[in-house]
Amino acid sequence: MLFDSHAHLNDDRFDEDREEAIEYIRKSGVDLVVNPGADMETSKSAIELANKYDFIYSAVGVHPHDVSGMTESDIETLRKWAKENEKVVAIGEIGLDYYYDLSPREDQKKWFIRQIELANELGLPFIVHDRDAHGDTFEIIKKYKAKDTGCVLHCYSGALELAQEYVKLGCYISIPGTVTFKNNKKTVEVAKEIPLEWLFIETDSPYMAPVPFRGKRNDPSMVKYVAEKIALEKGISYEEVCRVTKDNAMKFFKIK
Repeated sequence: MLFDSHAHLNDDRFDEDREEAIEYIRKSGVDLVVNPGADMETSKSAIELANKYDFIYSAVGVHPHDVSGMTESDIETLRKWAKENEKVVAIGEIGLDYYYDLSPREDQKKWFIRQIELANELGLPFIVHDRDAHGDTFEIIKKYKAKDTGCVLHCYSGALELAQEYVKLGCYISIPGTVTFKNNKKTVEVAKEIPLEWLFIETDSPYMAPVPFRGKRNDPSMVKYVAEKIALEKGISYEEVCRVTKDNAMKFFKIK
C-alpha cells in the first residue's frame, strides 16, 4: 500500500546492485515510486528507469544546484521529454537552495520560475526543493503557480505555520525519514498537525535513511518507517496512513 513519492534510484549509490535493490523494493510492500531528475542527465536516466519498471514513474527538471548553466534549449528538451513519455508525471525536482548556494541566487530564482511556467503550460504538477530559502520559495510559488497546477514541497523542513500557508495554496507537504530523528521536533509537529489529506511520504533515497538505519543507504522499502511515525503522532492506524498518502499521491501525479 506504500507510495514513495520521491526517490533517486538512478543515483550512483545504486550502481552496483540497482536491479537487486529494485526487486527488493517491489517485494517490500511499496506499490509505487516517483523518481525525479536533478539535472538533464539524471532526468533522462529517470525516464529510462521508469520505462523499465512498471511501478516506477519519473519527473524531469533541474535542481537549483545545477541551474547556473541552464538554457532555453534545456527547457525545450524537458518539454519534449514530458510530452513524449507517459511515465513522466511531474516537473522536478526544482526550487531554491540557499544553504549550499552552488548556483547564484538570481539564477536559481529565474530557472525555478521558468520551470514552474513549464509545468503550468504542460498541466503537470511540480516537485519543490527548498533549503534555507523558505521566504523566496513561498513567494515564487504563490505568484507563479497556476490555480490548477499541483505542487508538493518535497522533504519538507519548514515550520508548521508555513506548511499551513502552503496547504491554503493547494500544495501538498511531503514528509521524509527525518521525521524519525530524535531531535527533529519541527517535522514531527508538521506531520502531526497537517491533515493527512495533504501529506505524502517519501525517502529521498539514497539520502537521509530513517531510524533505525540512519547513516546507511536509504531506499523506498524504508518509507514504511515514515508512515509508522506519522501514524504514531496522529494516533491513527498505519494502514490508514499508507492508504491516504498513496491516494493523495496517485491523484496528484494522475496515476490510475
